[in-house]
Amino acid sequence: ERLGLVEVAGSGPDDAVRARVDLRPYQAVDGLSPAGGDGDDGDTSGAVDWWIASDLGELATGRALRTDHVLGVGGASTTLAQVTVRGPRWRVLDLGTGCGIQSLHASRHSAKVVGTDISHRALAFARFNAELAGLAPDRFELRAGSMLEPVLGAGEELFDLVVSNPPFVITPRVAGVPAYEYRDGGRAGDAIVRELVTGVGAVLTPGGVAQLLGNWEVRRGEEWHERVGEWLDESGLDGWVVQRELEDPAQYAETWIRDGGTTPDRDRGAWAARYGAWLDDFASRDVEAIGFGIVTLRRPVSGPATLRRLEEVTGSVRQPLGPVVAATIAAHDWLAARDDDELARERLVAATDVTEERYLTPGDADPSVVLLRQGRGFGRAVRAGTALAGFVGACDGELTVGQIVGALGSLLGVAATEVAADVVPSVRGLVLDGLLAPA
Repeated sequence: ERLGLVEVAGSGPDDAVRARVDLRPYQAVDGLSPAGGDGDDGDTSGAVDWWIASDLGELATGRALRTDHVLGVGGASTTLAQVTVRGPRWRVLDLGTGCGIQSLHASRHSAKVVGTDISHRALAFARFNAELAGLAPDRFELRAGSMLEPVLGAGEELFDLVVSNPPFVITPRVAGVPAYEYRDGGRAGDAIVRELVTGVGAVLTPGGVAQLLGNWEVRRGEEWHERVGEWLDESGLDGWVVQRELEDPAQYAETWIRDGGTTPDRDRGAWAARYGAWLDDFASRDVEAIGFGIVTLRRPVSGPATLRRLEEVTGSVRQPLGPVVAATIAAHDWLAARDDDELARERLVAATDVTEERYLTPGDADPSVVLLRQGRGFGRAVRAGTALAGFVGACDGELTVGQIVGALGSLLGVAATEVAADVVPSVRGLVLDGLLAPA
């Protein structure tokens, strides 16, 4: 009771107590290798085991959330933690720290973590959770302020890694619709995500990485990647965006009205008014759908950005994805440094999680479909023709790319240049996605 975690439910000395906050165990695996930390604070690999405090949810209280509600560890929090690229002794910014879960993960491999939030209540919870986890005060600093304001100033303060689960929920800016600090950024539409994507480069070191979750609007007559791609171009950063979900406006409105604790059973009038406000807001901008996804950005060490990838991956993935993201960025750099002639002199190996699936019509000697399937990460499946399937089958590190192409040309009775034109672009894609790797 002295810590403020419980309160007496009645007036007598033997009366029961009830929780004032949500306090629960948290376990996860963040994908760090045994050498992933700085070596000064014990084990930095494998599973984490903490207790995390936050506000009680509406199911526990039976009422709508307060506007300064501090969210605990939810699905978005764990998604971001598992997709984060991590490295030893990095200086990390946790923008919109909330209860502090991303900062705790970062503390396992970082020299210094700075957590920021516009909510003073969230900062109090983050401080409590850091102390409960035993995080050294000299390695963890909390600052109040909106978005990048707490780290933008007269002095140059740069970070090797920025992680953010920002208040990206698209909310009508009208009377009668509450603005919750943990999810509402105070901007119209998806402006807060655009602001972060285009502005975060100002606080990244050369080679520094920023990763965030976000929603974006898909407007009538546009593809989702057109709008988000404009943000990448404006940022000047390397960018990789993976859209994981797509909702229509009605689904989206219902999700977030319920999230705040308003239901038809609890308050039908408020439900109807907020539902209408959400649909009117989307209609005013011709929004047909709302995307959700993961954004990975990198400040180039020198020169212009070279990575620009926007893709939709809606199926199940194998977490943690952080090592996969790091390997993909490294593969992009490796490929960018080699033209096709230089690639022809390299040796490749198939990843150990890659399997080949063949589909045959009964009675046929040759398969009608060959799939190369990835067992880890994004679990990609690549349809392969005869030449590409043969190429991957020969990638054991013994022969160069050029030697395999030449051998396939002899086997198929076509010129090596024709085989190269057919398979090399696909080989680059397989290297980028981790199905093939340099020997």
